[in-house]
Amino acid sequence: MTLATINPEKDQANSSIRTSCVKIANAGLLIDAYLAEPNHFGVFPAVIVVQEIFGVNIHIREVVERLAREGYVAIAPALFQRTAPNFESAYSPENIQEGRDLKDKTKADEIISDIQAAIAYLKGLPNIKDEAIGSIGFCFGGHVVYLTATLPEIKATASFYGAGIPSTTFGGGEPTIRRTKDITGAIYAFFGEEDAGIPLTDVDKVEAALKEANISHKVFRYANAGHGFFCNHRGSYHPESAADAWTHVLELFQEKLK
Repeated sequence: MTLATINPEKDQANSSIRTSCVKIANAGLLIDAYLAEPNHFGVFPAVIVVQEIFGVNIHIREVVERLAREGYVAIAPALFQRTAPNFESAYSPENIQEGRDLKDKTKADEIISDIQAAIAYLKGLPNIKDEAIGSIGFCFGGHVVYLTATLPEIKATASFYGAGIPSTTFGGGEPTIRRTKDITGAIYAFFGEEDAGIPLTDVDKVEAALKEANISHKVFRYANAGHGFFCNHRGSYHPESAADAWTHVLELFQEKLK
């Protein structure tokens, strides 16, 4: 059973969309999620929005809402549900350490299972366009969506500054880059050239793997942009790069989902 809580004050302020807090069932787990939908009749493509290490916080909710205003049903599942229900934070050094500790407790098979549950939830909605589901993720989520781009239902993926793709995966094992050949849709990847946590050699490895596997892709490198450049709540926000990246995200989803 799906539980939803409507926010009438927010919906009144943003009449073009409606938002709700829902539960996604995955076996015995109920995953909290934030859902936004166009507030008019029709069928729409869907996008799964995957959090940074800071949880489904204000930044992620705003991305969900931006996508809904563009004509998508968007949902952000809480991927720390198993270890830290209701977790969200800001961006202090203490917040960063707490988020990293939670990320280190995640496992690739559980993440894939949770995204599959989100896909099933979306497919159960009456206003979803068949076979038109994409994903977008940031930081931790940028790596997650690269991993889950291997799911056949995901037709388009936007991966922002996903760290560790060439060298690690969640919970240990072969690095995520080894799964590149299994990506089934198109993927755009976005990186800041001043990102202290992602060497440019890693960006080159990601692009080379996508080329070798003949995956439909584009890789965008932004000079003068660091980690988290898309998030206007962080000190590393780089508005010019963020605006350009958003244009390409909409281009990708328009082409592959609409």
